Amino acid sequence: MRWRRFGFLFLAIISCLSEQVMARVETIETPATKDVTLFIEHLFSATDVMVTDVATPTGAARFYAYILLGAYAVQAELVPDEVDPALFRRLNESFENKPFTGDVSDLNAAFCTIYSMLEVGKSIMPSGIKLAESQQLLITQFTKGGKIKKKHLADHIAYAEAKANQVIAYAATDGYRKLSTLRRYSPSPEKGRWYPTPPSYMAAIDPEWGTLRTFFLDDLPRFDPAPPVPFSEDRNSPFILLTEEVYQVTAALTEEQKLIANFWDCNPFFVAYSGHMAIGIKKISPGGHWIGITGIASQQAGLTFAETVHIHTLLALSLHDAFVSCWSEKYRSDRIRPITAINKYLDESWQPLLQTPPFPEYTSGHSVISRVSARVLSAYLGDDFNFIDTSEVYFGLPERAFSSFMQAAEEAAISRLYGGIHFRDAIEEGVKQGDKIADYILEINDPKGGASVSKLIK
Repeated sequence: MRWRRFGFLFLAIISCLSEQVMARVETIETPATKDVTLFIEHLFSATDVMVTDVATPTGAARFYAYILLGAYAVQAELVPDEVDPALFRRLNESFENKPFTGDVSDLNAAFCTIYSMLEVGKSIMPSGIKLAESQQLLITQFTKGGKIKKKHLADHIAYAEAKANQVIAYAATDGYRKLSTLRRYSPSPEKGRWYPTPPSYMAAIDPEWGTLRTFFLDDLPRFDPAPPVPFSEDRNSPFILLTEEVYQVTAALTEEQKLIANFWDCNPFFVAYSGHMAIGIKKISPGGHWIGITGIASQQAGLTFAETVHIHTLLALSLHDAFVSCWSEKYRSDRIRPITAINKYLDESWQPLLQTPPFPEYTSGHSVISRVSARVLSAYLGDDFNFIDTSEVYFGLPERAFSSFMQAAEEAAISRLYGGIHFRDAIEEGVKQGDKIADYILEINDPKGGASVSKLIK
């Protein structure tokens, strides 16, 4: 990873998330629910690798999208009546799910789905080879109980690898490999533009992410937000008023507001200092948090295996598109963070509650992707879906109860003001940007059309 050049000593606080996943939701295990649990458990083994690799928020969303596409490709071929194969035709650049040439009649769909998902992760994630351990565990889980006979195991693996390879080839054409060849971003000397922030002063992350292929958004500018409040040094200007609001809000935070800010921090670049030593504290990504919520909701709603794969895949593809749209705006508006403005114009010693992540401010990524995620989950599972979010318990934060996905998204958005890392217009316009993205994705993926979501609708 690029930020390791700074010579930080990284503290690995994640070893494996599988035990945490098993304790996320109390369920009565049946053969059907056990497969769902295994899917979520092995998906979080991929999350574990992303956290260890310190995947960027954008990169993590891309990883989730392709590994889950690998899972969905299996489902679309082996159990087409239970999913929606037309999903592939709705992609911005259609993915061709080529039929397997061998016999698929006796293949275990759950095993092949999870194995393919892990196989894609092995290929596209920096430390993906670690997922080979998860694959070996998966083999034991299905052969030990007799669900797959050992003499048929090679056929299952060959099929899963074939489906995964199709997705891996598709991922190779999305522009990701070209990012390192594009012109490097340099901070502008112009006033009001983004500049590296303390304590680490890291270089800008993924400045060309907006050039990547999206899955659903066929006209990226169509989803651009309104321009940010213009920069001005005038003490009575709207921009300085926004700056003063951040300063005043963070000076009077309640304990609950501090808890909210920390719960939704999800900053993989957090650095703690002990004397002269800098320690990178690893955290889950924003997308990883919403993937976690999706797993919690899937188990709570009692979704079938196919439905669980469907909602995870749709959410992951939507997350990726939302990040591409947001990052396109971030480096177009290129606006400074509150810490830069407050230190220069109001209080040179001020520090935000949360560490500022290393990229431009407008729009708020949490606001965009949380809105999209909540809209997708609400469309499939209902507007009043009560759940307890345990996604951050592993990181020392208490669980939080929500009466709906939208309530969670609204809290995630305002958390950025409480944390002192975003101005209000970046939050509010980020929500609107997320709504535009969600409107389109849900329009072309109608939750009321197709057998794949028959049980997901309230």
